[in-house]
Amino acid sequence: MSWIAPTLEGELVRLEPMTAAHEDGLWEASRDARTWEWLSIAQPQTREQMRAYLDAAVANAEAGTELPLVTVGREDGRVLGSTRYLALRPEHRSVEIGWTWLTPAAWGTGANVEAKLLMLEHAFEHWACLRVELKTDARNERSRGAMAALPAQFEGIHRKHMLVRDGERRDSAWYSVLDDEWPAVRANLVRRLGR
Repeated sequence: MSWIAPTLEGELVRLEPMTAAHEDGLWEASRDARTWEWLSIAQPQTREQMRAYLDAAVANAEAGTELPLVTVGREDGRVLGSTRYLALRPEHRSVEIGWTWLTPAAWGTGANVEAKLLMLEHAFEHWACLRVELKTDARNERSRGAMAALPAQFEGIHRKHMLVRDGERRDSAWYSVLDDEWPAVRANLVRRLGR
C-alpha cells in the first residue's frame, strides 16, 4: 500500500499537494519571522532559499517519504502556509502530521483547526490509520497547546531528539491520536469550528 498527497477541502481552507507553482504564495506567507521561530530550519531569507525549501519538499513527495501540502484560504485563494504528512508507515497504519506553519494573519482564524480536522479525517477514515503522531519543540507552548486542544495525548519528551537550524539541540514533545480516540477528537474539532 502506498499513500499519495490528497487535496482536502474544508469551509475555511483547502489543502493541496505542494508544487513549484506555490512558490510565490509560500514566499509571501512566510515573511513574518514568528512563523519560523520553532521550525527545524531557519526562515528562508531569499527567493533562492525558499525555492530550495520547496524543491526539497517536492523531492521528498516524489520519493514517497513525505506528503507536503499547501494551506490555501478558501475565501480568497491566498496561500496561508503549509503542512505535511510525515513518517509514512502504511504497513503499520501510522503517520505523523507536522511541519505545520501558517502566516500569523491566519492564527486564531480556525484555519489550523480545520486543517487538522481534514488531515486527521483523511488519515483515520481514508487510510484507516491506527495512530497519528504529532511533535514539536518542547519549548513551543503555542504548538503544544494546540495539540493538547485537539485533544491529542501527550506521550513525553524525547531529550536531545534533533539538531535544528544551526546545530541547536532540540527536545521534542510527542503527542498522538489513536483510532479509538478519533470520534471524540473529531467531535471536539467540529464543535470548535462551530459546526
